[in-house]
Amino acid sequence: MDLSRVTWRKSTRSGSSGNCIEVATPPQVVFVRDSKDRSGPVLAFEPAAWRVFIARVLR
Repeated sequence: MDLSRVTWRKSTRSGSSGNCIEVATPPQVVFVRDSKDRSGPVLAFEPAAWRVFIARVLR
Protein backbone atom coordinates (compact mmCIF):
# COMPACT_ATOMS: atom_id res chain seq x y z
CA MET A 1 0.00 0.00 0.00
CA ASP A 2 1.23 3.46 -0.90
CA LEU A 3 1.34 5.24 2.47
CA SER A 4 1.59 8.65 0.80
CA ARG A 5 -2.03 8.21 -0.27
CA VAL A 6 -3.54 7.52 3.14
CA THR A 7 -4.95 10.26 5.36
CA TRP A 8 -2.92 10.69 8.55
CA ARG A 9 -4.54 12.20 11.65
CA LYS A 10 -2.90 13.48 14.81
CA SER A 11 -4.64 13.02 18.14
CA THR A 12 -6.67 15.96 19.39
CA ARG A 13 -5.04 15.27 22.76
CA SER A 14 -1.57 16.00 21.42
CA GLY A 15 0.18 18.73 23.33
CA SER A 16 2.44 21.47 22.08
CA SER A 17 5.56 19.44 22.94
CA GLY A 18 5.33 17.54 19.64
CA ASN A 19 5.51 14.12 21.30
CA CYS A 20 2.65 12.41 19.54
CA ILE A 21 1.67 9.86 16.97
CA GLU A 22 -0.35 9.95 13.80
CA VAL A 23 -2.84 7.29 12.76
CA ALA A 24 -4.18 6.30 9.35
CA THR A 25 -7.11 3.91 9.00
CA PRO A 26 -7.60 2.64 5.48
CA PRO A 27 -9.79 -0.48 5.29
CA GLN A 28 -8.46 -3.61 7.00
CA VAL A 29 -5.47 -2.00 8.75
CA VAL A 30 -4.47 0.74 11.21
CA PHE A 31 -1.14 2.46 10.56
CA VAL A 32 0.73 4.36 13.29
CA ARG A 33 3.79 6.60 12.93
CA ASP A 34 5.75 9.18 14.90
CA SER A 35 4.57 12.66 13.90
CA LYS A 36 8.13 14.02 14.19
CA ASP A 37 9.54 11.36 11.82
CA ARG A 38 7.01 11.02 9.03
CA SER A 39 9.46 9.18 6.78
CA GLY A 40 10.41 6.77 9.56
CA PRO A 41 8.98 3.37 10.40
CA VAL A 42 5.25 2.70 10.36
CA LEU A 43 3.53 0.13 12.55
CA ALA A 44 0.54 -1.79 11.16
CA PHE A 45 -2.20 -3.30 13.31
CA GLU A 46 -5.30 -5.33 12.60
CA PRO A 47 -8.32 -3.20 13.57
CA ALA A 48 -9.35 -5.62 16.35
CA ALA A 49 -5.88 -5.48 17.91
CA TRP A 50 -5.91 -1.68 17.74
CA ARG A 51 -9.30 -1.55 19.51
CA VAL A 52 -7.93 -3.75 22.32
CA PHE A 53 -4.85 -1.54 22.64
CA ILE A 54 -6.91 1.66 22.82
CA ALA A 55 -9.33 0.13 25.34
CA ARG A 56 -6.43 -0.82 27.62
CA VAL A 57 -4.76 2.58 27.30
CA LEU A 58 -7.97 4.36 28.24
CA ARG A 59 -8.49 2.35 31.42
